[in-house]
Amino acid sequence: MSSSVTSVPLLDLLAQYQPIREEVLAAITRVCDSQRFILGPEVEGLERELALMLEVREAVGVSSGTDALLAAMMALNIGPGDEVVTSTYSFFATAGCVVRLGAKPVLVDIDPVTYNIDPAAVAAAITPRTKGIVPVHLYGCSADMTPILETAATAGVAVIEDAAQAIGTRYHGRPVGGLGTVGCFSFFPSKNLGAFGDGGFLTTNDRALADRLRLVRNHGAEPKYFHKFVGANFRLDALQAAVLRVKLPHLASWTEARRRNAERYRQMLAPLATAGKVVLPVEPEGIYHIYNQFVIRLAERNRVRAALDARRVGTEIYYPVPFHLQECFAFLGHSKGDFPAAEDAADHTLALPIYGELTEAEQRYVVDSIAQAI
Repeated sequence: MSSSVTSVPLLDLLAQYQPIREEVLAAITRVCDSQRFILGPEVEGLERELALMLEVREAVGVSSGTDALLAAMMALNIGPGDEVVTSTYSFFATAGCVVRLGAKPVLVDIDPVTYNIDPAAVAAAITPRTKGIVPVHLYGCSADMTPILETAATAGVAVIEDAAQAIGTRYHGRPVGGLGTVGCFSFFPSKNLGAFGDGGFLTTNDRALADRLRLVRNHGAEPKYFHKFVGANFRLDALQAAVLRVKLPHLASWTEARRRNAERYRQMLAPLATAGKVVLPVEPEGIYHIYNQFVIRLAERNRVRAALDARRVGTEIYYPVPFHLQECFAFLGHSKGDFPAAEDAADHTLALPIYGELTEAEQRYVVDSIAQAI
């Protein structure tokens, strides 16, 4: 099959921006003309729209996905002496926020098929000091929440969903972020719904907790200059909220485009998968996967990645070093071999371009490049 394609980026944000450019610029102008840049009506409007879409009572805009996690833990009074059970395989903030508050991340291994946290390992890790569980909906695929929620209910601890990569993901018909105590999302530009910089939000069905989260994001002040507790500056900019409100109505179609591309990859990569050369991502029964990443597994991942790079195919490794092997977490006392499923994923997985604007010809170029490399 001849093609004029000679390169494929990991992500092409310009392709998403161009069709909505005028609407985005009008939204930015609206904020500039109002001169209301911190919180205000744009943020409040976005919060209402997100809560409606995600079928939760409350959404609270904050400054980043990392700050969403941090604010959630602060609002739940997680601190020194507490333990938080979470996956050893995620973006750094998942465990980093626990340590920042003086608590201890209790790391557990992942399911080798979905790359999400192993519910049985979560149950085994609960102690009298456990204050929370942080399941990660990695790559846009929901963690197996039913057993995790049962474990949390038995132990009487909070469930903080790390849904940074999972806006719109559903678990047996329900959007993630509203399943546990609080959900944490990211608007980082590479996400399915990305801002023009950093941003994030939280979701909860507990109105008292939402009120506390709004205090946490604003130095614990209510009214102004009267501080009920020590919070932080986690406010979402109005400019970012205005841009996101333009993008939000497009999210469902963008997600469906990613899902179509995922299915096309499955068809194109089927011969390699059947031959045992490539392991494809799964979509477990009852889970609506939004494919923030499309991650394959390869025996010779690094060699194949180098070959793809030579053919100007963008790829990424999410993530090359699990938490238990990170230098900054050496104090936890783990060593290589402690969590074999996560270590194997770190050594053999590779994310391919999956953005909604990706064309069939570009996907064919990616797949042909993989086949040649193998």
